[in-house]
This record gives sequence, structure tokens and C-alpha cells, in this order.
Amino acid sequence: MSASNPSNGRRRLDSWKEIAAFFGRDERTVNRWEKELALPVHRLPGTKGRVYAYADELIAWSAGSRNGNGAALEPSGRPASEVPPVAGPQVNGPSVGAVATPSRGRYRSAIRVLAAAILGLGAVALVLFRAGTTHSSKIAERGGALSGQTSSGSVVRASTPAHNPEAEQLYLKGRYYWNKRTPEDLNRALDYFMQAVVHDPNYSQAYSGLADSYSLLREYSLMPSSEAYPRALAAAKRAVELDPQSSEAHASLAFVLFFGMWDIGGGEQEFERAVELNPNNATAHHWHANGLLALHRLAEALREIDLAQTLDPASSAILADKGNILCAAGQPDEALSLLKQMEGRDPSFRSLHLYLERVYLRKQDYPDFISERRKDALVMNDDSALAVAGAAEKGFSAGGAQGMFEAMLRVQKKLYVKHSVPPTDLALTLAKQGNKKEALRYLKAAYEQRDGSLLFVKADSEFDVLHNEPAYRDLLVLMNLPLANTP
Repeated sequence: MSASNPSNGRRRLDSWKEIAAFFGRDERTVNRWEKELALPVHRLPGTKGRVYAYADELIAWSAGSRNGNGAALEPSGRPASEVPPVAGPQVNGPSVGAVATPSRGRYRSAIRVLAAAILGLGAVALVLFRAGTTHSSKIAERGGALSGQTSSGSVVRASTPAHNPEAEQLYLKGRYYWNKRTPEDLNRALDYFMQAVVHDPNYSQAYSGLADSYSLLREYSLMPSSEAYPRALAAAKRAVELDPQSSEAHASLAFVLFFGMWDIGGGEQEFERAVELNPNNATAHHWHANGLLALHRLAEALREIDLAQTLDPASSAILADKGNILCAAGQPDEALSLLKQMEGRDPSFRSLHLYLERVYLRKQDYPDFISERRKDALVMNDDSALAVAGAAEKGFSAGGAQGMFEAMLRVQKKLYVKHSVPPTDLALTLAKQGNKKEALRYLKAAYEQRDGSLLFVKADSEFDVLHNEPAYRDLLVLMNLPLANTP
């Protein structure tokens, strides 16, 4: 049975038996591959022979193995034409059994495309992520129109290219789990989308699903942004290349450019293109609303999130983000009513606790603020966040709000040294204490470390105390965020 590693969101195989099953071979064969062909297998320190491997590394390895003449090899080391095909990745799920193995040539081609898009281009994207990027590359010629969208966010096209039926079914199952927004379900969705690409390497929507899964794993699991966003960017670009007329693909690319690459102009352009291609794309309106929130264009953000809700009224993600936008727009009571109602129905949905925490902080309801902070830490299985919540509770009992912030800051500083909490967390605590100089220092660190929360610095009213500080305004310019607030 395969496992998903909760610490980084990648699918992990935890024994020789699982690794062998992944390839459809016996354990002796994969043992030999490790010794003779450098199969990427890791060993757990302090154990006697316990091994594990990551599915994406195995896929890249099988795609990259070559003989002396440069011809592709199967993992056995023999020419691909002489051996049976490698079995496709398996998924544990209620409605999916073993995946039928595609023909040898189609499987090899699909694996190479998948490895190139997600790992090869991902490596290039990682460089861009670290250095910052602009929307300078040309996307393929654009045109055409789409006609509708389902409540799950998948696009229904007026003229849909023929795709492998199995790939389409895998894609739809992936979207089902993707909408659940839990670490386990997002990893399951990722597996389905990967299988869809294996079955049909030219299926744009499957790549869009991969991009969207990586983009959300960064938020709903402990997968670092430095790993998630480059992979999402590679997959989203591939989706647009395969189908320049896909609203879904442009929305996926818009999300990564705006929130991952901090390419505000490029992201806005792609959001507009996604809506132009399909005005009924609820996901595009939803994500654009969050982009407008970051830009503090609050009236526009509310209009976009209302439109997204109209198009997909069953989406919990849209409703939760509407609550967050209402809070930022100065309507905390409306936000509280909406979010609390949702929390009662789905207490495991992470966004609700995160947004309620912000509402209670803004309303200076510190006991409930602490409670929601603890719930968020438990949902995320984040020991560091749980330690901060515990310190907040003890500090508030001993010294009220001032004692709470002082206790939080002490723990946050210790964890920050261990890279266990983001710099924006410390900056917010310091801003609440009125320590502008130190808050600005950590905001600068957030910029240098590409802390994703920094993009919403204008949406957090706790930072309004810094508005007239030259260093703060310089930071906004660097981030391409507006200096003045737009109601």
C-alpha cells in the first residue's frame, strides 16, 4: 500500500514491496535496479534496511534511463522494445482498482511528457521562483470560446477534442477529490491526474489538474511553496501549450503567476483571458477575487466572489473565501456569521479556522482567536503552530492581550530560527505590539524568503500602523502592490 508523506505532500512508497508493485515487478528486480541503474531509493536512518521512494522520482528515473546509444531503456536496462511496459502508478481509492497498462509506446511517451513537464520544467521553474519572474514568455496562439462549467470547476467545452475515455474518468475523479481540500484528498487527486496524463499525454485538463493540486497542497498541507509552485508552473504552462483555448488552463496559470511567482501583471492578464474564454468559469472568478483582495481592490473582489458563488453555490472554498473578503472589507460580523455556519457543517475544512482566527483577532475576541488558532494547527497537524497556540493561551491567562502577544512572540522567535514558522507571523505579532521597526525587519525577511503570506500584507489591517513608514512603502513597490487603499 502506498502512502502520502504528510510533511511534504509527495506520494511515498514505504517498502521494497511497494516499490516493486509500483513498477509491476518483483522485489529482486527493483533491488537490482538500485544497484546497477541507480534507482532512486532512500533509506531511513537508524533502521536496518528500511527503505522508501517517491513516486515522482521513480517516474523521472524510468523516463530518463538510457543506453550507450541514447535509446530509451526500460528500468531493466534492456531496450524498451524487448521488455514489457512498466506498470502505471496505482491509486488507493474506493472506486479505482488497478489501472490498465497502456500500450508500450504510449506509456513511454506519456511518462516522458509527464517527467519533462513536472520535473524537467519544474527545475527551470524553481530557478525562476527563487529569482522572481515576469510574464515574458509567449503562450501559444489564443482564440476560440468555451461554453460552460460544472459545479466542480471542470470546463464544459463547446467543441471538446477527443480524449482517452479512461483519462477523462480519472480526471473527473481527481477533480472530485481536489474539491475536498484536505491533504489526503489533494494527494489522491494528484495521483488521479498523473494517471490521466499517463493515459493521454496530450490532455490539457489533466495538466491543469496537476497544477491546481500542487498550488493547493502548498496551502492545505506542509508542502513548501518552493517545491509546489515550480511544479504547478510547469504543469500549467503545459496545459496552456496543449490547449491555448482552455479557460481552465489559463486560470491555473494565472493562479501560479499571481500567487506563486508574484507576477501581478501576468497573473491579472491570465485571469482576464480565462474569463474571456469562459465567463462562467467559477474557479477563475474565485481566484481572481483573491487576487483583487491582495491588491486591496475590495469592491471588485466582492463582486468577483459573489459571481463565483452564483456560478458554483455549492463550493465551500468559494464561501469561505467570501467570508475572508468580507472581513477585509470591514464587515467582520457578516464574515463571522457565514464562517461559523460553515464551521458547524465541516469542522475539518482548514480555511474556516484560518479565516475565523483573523476575524476574532480583528474583533479583539482573543479567547476565540486562540481557539481557532489551535483548531487550525490540529487540522494541519502542525506541531509548531500548536506550540504557538499553547503559548498564546498561557500568556492570555497570565497577562491578557499583552501577555498573549509576548508569549507568542517568544515561541515564534525560537521556531523561526528552526525555519518552522514564516516571518510574516512574527511581523504580525510585532505590529500588534506596536513594534514597527522589528515588524518591518521581518517583513523584509518575508520578501527575501518569498513568504507567500506577504502578498496579502495590505489585506491584513494589523499592518495599517506601518502605512506611513518609508520602508513599508518601499516593500509595496517591490511587490507591485498599490500604495493607496482602494475601497
